[in-house]
Formats: sequence, C-alpha cells, structure tokens
Amino acid sequence: MLFKAKKPTLSLIVRSLIFNVVFYLNLIVFLVAGFGFFFTPRKWSIRALQAWAHVSMWWMKVIVGTRVEVRGLEHVPDGPCLLIGKHQSLWETFAVLTMVDDPAIVLKRELTYIPLFGWFALKFQMIAVDRGSAANGLRSLIKSVKKSVTQGRQILIFPEGTRKHPEAEPDYKPGAAALYLKLDVPAVPFGLNSGLYWPRRKFLRFPGTIVVEFGPPIEAGLKRKEFSPVLQKAIEDITSRLVEEGLKEYAAKK
Repeated sequence: MLFKAKKPTLSLIVRSLIFNVVFYLNLIVFLVAGFGFFFTPRKWSIRALQAWAHVSMWWMKVIVGTRVEVRGLEHVPDGPCLLIGKHQSLWETFAVLTMVDDPAIVLKRELTYIPLFGWFALKFQMIAVDRGSAANGLRSLIKSVKKSVTQGRQILIFPEGTRKHPEAEPDYKPGAAALYLKLDVPAVPFGLNSGLYWPRRKFLRFPGTIVVEFGPPIEAGLKRKEFSPVLQKAIEDITSRLVEEGLKEYAAKK
C-alpha cells in the first residue's frame, strides 16, 4: 500500500494524535451535554447525532487536512432503502449518517451495552444484531429492519460485517441479500476509500480527500442468485476506482 512507502513525519504523528484526542473528547462532550436528547422525539435525536458527525468531520479537516467528497447522492431515494457498502474504517460508521435523512445503521449488539453510547444507539433505534446466533440473529435483524422501513428510514449495512483493508479480498456475508429479498425496497450500493485516510487499528490520520460514491439503485425483485453478484460487482468496482484515486492523490504529494 502506497501510504507505507515512507515513514510518517513528525507533523503527521502530532496532528493525528491531536485529532484523536479531540475526536474522543468531542464524543464525550456530545454524549454528556446532549443527554437531554435521550428524552426528545427520535428524529430530533438523530439530528443531534448528525450534528456531532458533522463536527467530527470538520475537526478532521481542520486538524489533519482530510476533506470529504460525496458523489451519487441523487441515487439515494427519499424514502426507505438499503444502503449497502464497504466498511474500511470507523469513519463511515458516523460520516455516512450525515448523507441521508433518517438513517438506521446495523451494528453489533455488544455496542449497545456501552454506557451512554449504547443508550443513545437504542434511542436512535439503530438495529442491533446478535452475531453469536446466526439463524436467530438473522430473524431478529429482518424483524427490526422491517420496522425501520415502515418508518421510512434508510438502512445502512456493511455486508462484510467488519472493517477490511482497502485492498483486501471481498468477503460478503448473507445478511444484506436476506434483507433485500424480504423487504421489497431498492438497494443502493456504495463504495469509498476511507481506509486510506483513517486506517483500521492505527492512530494515524492522513490528509487528502475521502470519497464516498453511491451507485444506481438495484430495484427490488431480483432473486438471490441475481442480486448478490450484481451488488458485489457494483460495490467493488466503485471502491477499486476510489482507492486508486486516493493512492494517486497521495503519490502526487510525495
């Protein structure tokens, strides 16, 4: 990976350290100062969540120099849909929430056990999945997502289930396809290159442009054997192109 081609500068290390401190302090401040939103209507609370995400991205831009570009938002319906895409970093778990009106993210149930954070996840009516029981977990997932769809929400799911290196081989799980087959709503594939700028399991944060791109929706009605390859190709094609863009941007700054 080209980001490993040279040793991080002292400036990069310092700015990354400062950002990480500010990011988590900002999270704590919003959780504590915004505790009143635990008692407001859910939609109001979602707006507070989106405000926190916007502020976090602003701090990353100011401190690290990381900008954000969003493409293809015209492909995202106003009403209920599945947003299915790559998971490379912590970044997209909050940043993508700012790009749609009423998001509901599929997340690990263990996260709801975290004080304050978990309580708010339940308040936002995010969709918690028990990954310890595949069959029961899938049934519970479908039931919870159906409720969110009736509320007109956009369901955000990462089909690989965990963060992956930007250049890792794809490993798609059956959950996203199962939801598509049960819900009768369009699926919007998306790709990104966030892992180049916010690498998983590292504290370094890199300047540049994180790009998220939403592709044309896959309308409801396809069979599983038709849907799964179409979805994976759409996501992987977008992601490969955006990762290549990011690597070229980085190389041009050397």
